[in-house]
Amino acid sequence: MDAEATITGALRRLGLLTGSAKPAVTRLTGGVSCDIFKVELPDGPVCVKRALAQLRVAAEWFAPVERAESEVKWLRLAGKLGRPRAPRVLAESPDDHLFVMEFLPPEDHPNWKAELAAGRVDLEIATAVGRDLARIHGATAYSAEAARDFANGAMFAALRIEPYLLHTAKAHPDLAAKLTALAEETLETEIALVHGDVSPKNILAGPDGPVFLDAECAWFGDPAFDLAFCLTHLLLKGVWRPQHRAEYLKAFDALVHAYLADVRWEPRAGVERRAGALLSAFLLARVDGKSPVEYLTSESDKDFVRRTARALVALPAVGVEEVAWTWADAMDAR
Repeated sequence: MDAEATITGALRRLGLLTGSAKPAVTRLTGGVSCDIFKVELPDGPVCVKRALAQLRVAAEWFAPVERAESEVKWLRLAGKLGRPRAPRVLAESPDDHLFVMEFLPPEDHPNWKAELAAGRVDLEIATAVGRDLARIHGATAYSAEAARDFANGAMFAALRIEPYLLHTAKAHPDLAAKLTALAEETLETEIALVHGDVSPKNILAGPDGPVFLDAECAWFGDPAFDLAFCLTHLLLKGVWRPQHRAEYLKAFDALVHAYLADVRWEPRAGVERRAGALLSAFLLARVDGKSPVEYLTSESDKDFVRRTARALVALPAVGVEEVAWTWADAMDAR
């Protein structure tokens, strides 16, 4: 059965679609890990997301489809907390590994990645992203309930640790010991609920603040992961769009300061150190891991990222702000 037929059938079983009429179904662009459709129902459009077993990347990459259920749990928890804002879940069909959520129109919910690429760098959005991340991390820190509901270590390892850290370690044997140790430390750190895919492409700049999408990697673990994962893109976009790099660095600072200001579940130095190590590794992974960023296409850009990130990974300890300073100096000297 093709994807559209599967989705239409699920909508009928869930009671969201009645009668024999076939709804208009539009495939939306998105990530590599799922099918996303806009479906026009009689009461208005909805968004349907279905997890894929094999991700759409050049390297062979499989992941458990049960991650759709974890994403639903994260979205519902965010809705209960009020921040971060997230689409409202309307229904789910675990047997089909899909769920239905509200459709947020792009005219008033532009994608943050697209905004950044166009040079529209809103520091209020960056500040709110940092604040909202800290809010959900703080609300779930050391929570036995969250630890039970999101005990997804094996899934997180398959979706994040192996493709970003361990795969990169194979490409850089001289850094393998350090990257492997970082992978082990990250998996062993169980502090708060982690979204796992906080990047500008998964954030909408809504009228009431950022809206977080794509929480399929949700895991109870190290909150430094989310901070580092998002900051990686603010540095890489300065390589992609050098004319805007000063504004990207301001967004980086705004996000970091807002996040760290609300860290109360552990000493700030600890989360910043772990985030700095992960940020350094992610910069390297986004050119040599299983999921390289699609917007860095020139070999000179990739070589710059590779060279600068390798030097950062090799350092004994580095915080996120030191990574940004080093990155800015390297860009100036380029």
